This record gives sequence, C-alpha cells and structure tokens, in this order.
Amino acid sequence: MLRHPAHVIALGAGAGLAPVAPGTAGTLLAFPIYWLLASSFTAPVLLALIGGGFLIGMWACGATGRALGVADHGAMVWDEVVAFALVLVFTPDGWLWQAGAFLLFRLFDILKPPPIRYFDRRLKSGFGVMFDDLLAAFYTLLVLALIKLLTDG
Repeated sequence: MLRHPAHVIALGAGAGLAPVAPGTAGTLLAFPIYWLLASSFTAPVLLALIGGGFLIGMWACGATGRALGVADHGAMVWDEVVAFALVLVFTPDGWLWQAGAFLLFRLFDILKPPPIRYFDRRLKSGFGVMFDDLLAAFYTLLVLALIKLLTDG
C-alpha cells in the first residue's frame, strides 16, 4: 500500500485491507471524513471537495488497479468513500437517516441492480471503478427521497 500515494488513496488508507467486507469498511470510513468536513464547510464546498475526490479517485484507482493487475480490486475502497460522502451531504440529519443511508448504499453497491452491473462490467478504468458507486449513491438518494416524501406526508 505504501509504495505509491495512489495506493494509499485507493485502499482508503488501509480500510480496504480489512479481511472481511472491505467495501463496508470503506463506506464506514466516509462517516468521519464527512463529519469532519461538514463541520467546516458549506454544502456547495463539500460537493466541490467530493467532486475533487472523484477525480483523484479516478487517478488513484486506475493506477492501483494497473499495479494490482485487477481493474476493480476489492481492496480499492475510495469509490465507496467518495460516493457515500456524497450520499451523506443529502441525507437528512439524524443517526437513523444516516444508518438507513448506509444500509441502502451497501445494498445497492453489493447487488448492483441495472444499470450499475452493466457499467461495472464494461468500464474497467479508474472512471469505471468510481462511476458504478456513483450510481449506487443515486439509487440510495432516490430511495431516501421517497421515504422522506412518504413520511413527511
């Protein structure tokens, strides 16, 4: 991991090296990163930082995938970190909402409903690694919006 800065980023500073469920470990890493940034920046700045994180992730995951010989190696979790941080920007305040967002995101990231699975199989670059998690984030936010709409009546 320490051989190149891209590996440190792509592997989520080691979160992706978790022996069980590295994607879940990466998603959990998004919580403290988001909370730290959200306490200092407005939503537009957070979105810009997340956009920068996406671009950095394209580079880091692309370089790390090439070094590992696997385009979307399971230990690369920066895609989960960035995508779930995006989800948290739009998630209503409260631990219940955030826990629900976490569970939904993991569900969509693991099951990869269409078109997530399509892009996951076809895009084998740093962009592809990052993009399928962005779609999982979109599905998560869509379901959260529907739940909010139904519960706020």
